[in-house]
Amino acid sequence: MGVRGGAAVGGADAGVLGTALGVVLAFSLAEGSWEWFSTYLGLTLLTVVLAFGRVPVRTAAGYGWNLAAYSSVVGLCVALALAPALQRWDWLFPMEATREGCVQAGRYESLHARAALGDLAGQDPAALAFAQEQQSRVAVADCLAATTTRWLPAYALGTALVVSGGAWVWGRARRAE
Repeated sequence: MGVRGGAAVGGADAGVLGTALGVVLAFSLAEGSWEWFSTYLGLTLLTVVLAFGRVPVRTAAGYGWNLAAYSSVVGLCVALALAPALQRWDWLFPMEATREGCVQAGRYESLHARAALGDLAGQDPAALAFAQEQQSRVAVADCLAATTTRWLPAYALGTALVVSGGAWVWGRARRAE
């Protein structure tokens, strides 16, 4: 592997590999509800890929694999950036039955919090209401986060297909010039 004009020749781009590692770490360290910090991580990693990564050149050896790797990393970055919005905004992730099921799980946890307190529940109604609301909110967020996580690969794959298709068309157009 040599370097020609500042870009790696015949090998993987360090920016893409570093970003892929960052995305894998972000996903593996994520627990519970998707937080807005993952949007920041996804956008930061996407910026790194776009700034330092190179769209594979159509004439280079291993073009298909390089394009697949580049597109997959971009897809993962976009999925990571979108995760909190998908979890929270039903217009972006319209799964009404799932959302209603999560609300029901929240109601159950609210009842569970009351039952767990037993006779103590009547001593401080405001504290009970707060505990029930917190338990319900956590249950709904965890339920939606789990559903979002299950669907993130579809959003990542869709993005990867759009990126690879665009790069392929762009490469053909450049080659025709």
